[in-house]
Amino acid sequence: MNVFDRYAPFVQDYIYRSNWESLRAIQAAAGDAIFNTDENVLLSASTASGKTEAAFFPILTLFSEDMPKSVGAIYIGPLKALINDQFMRLNDLCAEADIPVWHWHGDVSQSHKDKMMKHPSGILQITPESLEAMLMRKHAAIAKLFGDLRFVVIDEVHSLMRGDRGGQTLCLIERLSKLAGVNPRRIGLSATIGDLDAAGEFLAAGSGRGTVIPRIEAKGTKWRLSMEHFYISDVQAGEGKPLDGALPVLETATDTAPQHSDPGIGYIFEHTRGKKCLVFVNSREECEAVTTTLRSYCEAKHEPDRFLIHHGNLSASYRETAEAAMKDEDVYMTTVTTATLELGIDIGRLERAFQIDAPFTVSSFLQRMGRTGRRDQPPEMWFVMREEMPEPRTMLPETVPWKLLQGIALVQCYAEERWVEPPRLDRLPYSLLYHQTMSTLASCGELTPAELAARVLTLKCFYRISQEDYKILLRHLIEIDHIQRTDEGGLIVGLAGERIVNSFKFYAVFQENEEFTVRCESQELGTIVMPPPAGEKIAIAGHVWIVTEVDRKRHLVYCEPVKGKVPAYFGECPGDINTKILVRMREVLREDKGYPYLMHNAVQRLAQARQNSRNAGITELPLINLGGRMWALFPWLGTYSFLALERFLKIRCAGRLGLKSLDPYRPYFMQFTMTADEREFFTVLADEISKPLDPLELVYPDEVPVFEKYDEYVPAELVKKGFAYGVLGTEEMKERIRGWADRYL
Repeated sequence: MNVFDRYAPFVQDYIYRSNWESLRAIQAAAGDAIFNTDENVLLSASTASGKTEAAFFPILTLFSEDMPKSVGAIYIGPLKALINDQFMRLNDLCAEADIPVWHWHGDVSQSHKDKMMKHPSGILQITPESLEAMLMRKHAAIAKLFGDLRFVVIDEVHSLMRGDRGGQTLCLIERLSKLAGVNPRRIGLSATIGDLDAAGEFLAAGSGRGTVIPRIEAKGTKWRLSMEHFYISDVQAGEGKPLDGALPVLETATDTAPQHSDPGIGYIFEHTRGKKCLVFVNSREECEAVTTTLRSYCEAKHEPDRFLIHHGNLSASYRETAEAAMKDEDVYMTTVTTATLELGIDIGRLERAFQIDAPFTVSSFLQRMGRTGRRDQPPEMWFVMREEMPEPRTMLPETVPWKLLQGIALVQCYAEERWVEPPRLDRLPYSLLYHQTMSTLASCGELTPAELAARVLTLKCFYRISQEDYKILLRHLIEIDHIQRTDEGGLIVGLAGERIVNSFKFYAVFQENEEFTVRCESQELGTIVMPPPAGEKIAIAGHVWIVTEVDRKRHLVYCEPVKGKVPAYFGECPGDINTKILVRMREVLREDKGYPYLMHNAVQRLAQARQNSRNAGITELPLINLGGRMWALFPWLGTYSFLALERFLKIRCAGRLGLKSLDPYRPYFMQFTMTADEREFFTVLADEISKPLDPLELVYPDEVPVFEKYDEYVPAELVKKGFAYGVLGTEEMKERIRGWADRYL
């Protein structure tokens, strides 16, 4: 029997109504794996290939044949917007079979949640944070809610494979399964996985099952890709120069941005007119600044505002307004957004995406470009690289267009090798260990130390953590009153711990700043960190406001709208760039070939950068003398290996080299003064790396490198160990130094 014939009649009817002529390859493969095996399944296929339907058509068919007596499937989505979107899609499909679909996150009404608690059934769509809250607060009801749970579908699984949130998700599935006495199959969905086998291993962790990974032969996808460069002020790199084979502007705009506008933002303003587009930026601050600037251009040109905004600090009403407008076929507006619209939400027929500067990962680039190109159109992305014109006396390393090189490297790594960042499965997640310990105690009540260890340390995520380390953590938590020992020798949550676990912010394991809710009269605008005093201006929701009052006790900021521009601040935006990208950036400078997507200014800026880099020797020599005792080192290492090298130089080598004032521009280069010469530099590094090196040596003497959200509650010795062995790229750094020794000594 083929897969279509195996589907329930209501699923077949849905396919007929949707005018599908045949099942897509991913749907046929998923049906075969789900119907004919008892294993986990990883479905990896391009954006808009029908992965969600591929997973749920067979699941719903099985449910219609034997309806679960509780919630039968949990769909875990990383974003509220994605859950809202999938809720609407699944509701239509399930209504005919009378299979309920419930969604559950912070913006969902309590009455909807109460109905699910009374009638647990069908499919529950939930974020990891809301599932954590459910395990803690509804502990006694878990067996009733999930006693017949058969599937857990994890959407955008790639977004969970590189940090604590993914570990938390796996811990939650394991904890829930033990409490409910079930072992559901896991179905992972993603469009951007490089190492499928590693992702399959991640998905299966702790399940006792293998993972079936259908290998779908991807059809050759045509991209519409362009990359242009702009100096924020001054003459552009390509002005007055012949095209030399570079792409001309892709189209002629019917009108132009206002005179004296920022050229890069003006370019976006011109080429979004009359179209439905997304503009991706890498931080919430930039999201606010770009939206405000684009709106000011509308005002200057006496045009209606055609720009929306979407990021994680906005209120639900602002986010949902943008999502609804993007789905409306008759609305031609452009939304400026961060990663919040990067993942699977279907926002209709988008004509193109813009990316300001390079994203940090290939995965992010692919996801963002995949937002476009639906409905049989090729995906289309326009990169807009911006930098200030280097001053005549600027030091050499700062004259390199790093973001332009990074953008080219990201594209080339995927185009040439189909390479995407691999998962990070070998961390020492002590912050998550604290979190799951406190969550387990809060939900279970009193447990003996042995019972607590049996529940927490056996979670697959903690396979690298020893019993001894766990004892150190528990002793510390008793000392700081996060855990209390009872007269009977059991453990319960202590008074200080109650303040932590009773906060709604406890459910999330990702870093959050202390946030203030911003209001204008009855309207909630969103949240900010570090609010300024009354009388100062803030930027949020793409507009500027003047602060009228700050209520620090209740974390509220009251404001009124005003004209003008002002920078926003939401906290630091870290970037994790892989060594593979840095190495490819060096190749971009070394090779002579052109790239078919580069526009006129970008071609000229790259040619200029190549010439300057070759003249200075950057492409061949990692160490460059900038004059006198000033040096620059170009290690071409990713973020965490760069960090390890920086510390290795300061801790192991500085004294012997006379090295001072090391100034890192992570992860591109570092500048310092040094009394040693070039040969002595490589000799000292080679000598020091040949000696035994414990990564713990790379932690500064009085440093406690708080890196993850709950590290502040973890004993200092474990924080240091987690950072040294789980974060720093020591092995990659050693390999690079040995390579230098072989080449330059």
